[in-house]
Amino acid sequence: MSARLVIDPHHDRYQSKGAVISLQQLLIQRHAARTLEYLAHTRSIAGISGLHLSKMRGRGIDFEEFRPYQPGDDIRLIDWRVTARTSRPFTKVFREERERPVIIAVDQTRNMYFGSQVAFKSVIAAQTAAVFCWLAIDNGDRVGGLVYSDVDASLVRPKRSRRSALHLLNQIHLYNQQLYSIRDSTQQQLANPDFKPGLAHALGRIRRITKPGSTLYIISDFVSLDEMAVRYLNQLSRNNNVICCLVYDALEETLPVPGIYSITDGKARGALNTHNARARLRYRKQFADRIQRLTSELDKLQIRLIQIRTNQLVVEQLREWIAKNS
Repeated sequence: MSARLVIDPHHDRYQSKGAVISLQQLLIQRHAARTLEYLAHTRSIAGISGLHLSKMRGRGIDFEEFRPYQPGDDIRLIDWRVTARTSRPFTKVFREERERPVIIAVDQTRNMYFGSQVAFKSVIAAQTAAVFCWLAIDNGDRVGGLVYSDVDASLVRPKRSRRSALHLLNQIHLYNQQLYSIRDSTQQQLANPDFKPGLAHALGRIRRITKPGSTLYIISDFVSLDEMAVRYLNQLSRNNNVICCLVYDALEETLPVPGIYSITDGKARGALNTHNARARLRYRKQFADRIQRLTSELDKLQIRLIQIRTNQLVVEQLREWIAKNS
């Protein structure tokens, strides 16, 4: 199965489909990001200010105005030419320039290589990351991130340039393609002996490039969330704006209509019988309990959670989440 792009008047051109995503599909997410651009100033979606001017005044890069000197003003900011011309002391006022780097962590492990409708979780995670990436670049922010699999990870240090964004998107594309092309036996041969898989170790690497005041997006299914990962999340959330994006498939939430379905993990085949009503309820409850545990854990850390389904437009889901949380 290969990824394909659907184009229609209802923004479906932004939605990737299939088991893999192309670099072109990641690039086109810039247009999707621009549909959310007006929301970039709100903390609910980005929590970033980048090069946007803050209300804080002080010594910064951008000169704003002259105003009459007031007791307590820094005498070093007095403009002597204006003072001599007006016979009154005038001081320079600057508007402070603030910047908050944006870090995007993208899960491209084999557990993400799953989907029953529209696209695999790994594809939707990549697409979501691209939207956040372009949103940050269009706001003039520094952007970087980490793409990780079961055998390796690629760390991109945040920079304020289109080249940095393209580098990150290219790494996301490469790791996504590897999920399709690399088999288990080959993965073992290519595995970095010093690499440790899992969300916790990914967050440990993220800490190396995350400075206080950053915005951190973590895009995953959070299956590998453990005590160490929660500890790292706690540390990161103390001085940063952390937003977790849970990517899940409809089949993980509820079983399909009663019937017997053929299933495969890529090697073996089996049958799934969904006729049993009690089993269906138990299955749905297990998913609801998992979401509740994740939400409760993140609430304790004051970390917001965005839920992204694989069978709905990513940009529409982000817009709906913003509307509810802004």
